[in-house]
Amino acid sequence: MTHPEMTVDELITLLSGFDRSAPVRQAMNPFFPMAHRLAQVVQSVDETGRTVVYLAEGRVEDTQLGHLPPEVAVALAWQGPVQAPPRRPRRTTGGK
Repeated sequence: MTHPEMTVDELITLLSGFDRSAPVRQAMNPFFPMAHRLAQVVQSVDETGRTVVYLAEGRVEDTQLGHLPPEVAVALAWQGPVQAPPRRPRRTTGGK
């Protein structure tokens, strides 16, 4: 089963709707969502001879920025919206 890959043209089109001065980050690992800084864009050729562009994180230690904001993980459908559990009545000092 093959998945369609995003092209550079599609990426540029998507990015054109955002603030051009905003930093670019990469969301990784849907099971433990983390945010990473992007540092490089590299073009290469894959095993079939097709041109491929890679977005790479940096090599410095602060490249991984920490957990992905929950609203981003929800927007990516990596996790569902989380609601606080219903509150239980508090116990009184008499144990009831």
